[in-house]
Amino acid sequence: MGASESKDKMQCNRYLNGKGPPSLTETDGQGSNNHKKNRMIKQGNQPDGGQLNWNIERRSLPGHSDCDTIQIIFHFDDGTQSDKHPHPGNSYKGNEFMAYLPQNTTGTKILRLLEQAFEHKLLFTVAANSSGEYCVMPADIPLKTLDSRGAGSSGYPDPTYLKSVRKSLKVKGIK
Repeated sequence: MGASESKDKMQCNRYLNGKGPPSLTETDGQGSNNHKKNRMIKQGNQPDGGQLNWNIERRSLPGHSDCDTIQIIFHFDDGTQSDKHPHPGNSYKGNEFMAYLPQNTTGTKILRLLEQAFEHKLLFTVAANSSGEYCVMPADIPLKTLDSRGAGSSGYPDPTYLKSVRKSLKVKGIK
């Protein structure tokens, strides 16, 4: 054993007898990258109380014939607009949306990023529909709400979708 090795071992011993670094609870998360990461993520105005659930469908999406499909279900009950919405105190109509991703490595990663975006209230908002009624609607992060009919109709196949949604999420701080 060389001199430098024993010196390294001695440095390790300084953490004995309670003289080590402070515990994680004592640091208030200052050293945590997760807290720094969360501070950089923008917060949206998605209504409270929404639910995100997903399941695997044993079928493929057009353009992704080599894998199954992730179906994401977003659900919002009727509610009252908050001060972050166009007419605070007025009601809005809830809604249910489905979105689709291929169940491959990239699709699964996008699912995790969409879950983060949902937690930070970035995927949906309250806005007036074409009839002037306020309801929950998708915000500005693109979702594939149809499993077919092509890129022009929020469906598949769309060879650029996974890259474009990842880019939209990154702009909001979701990485």
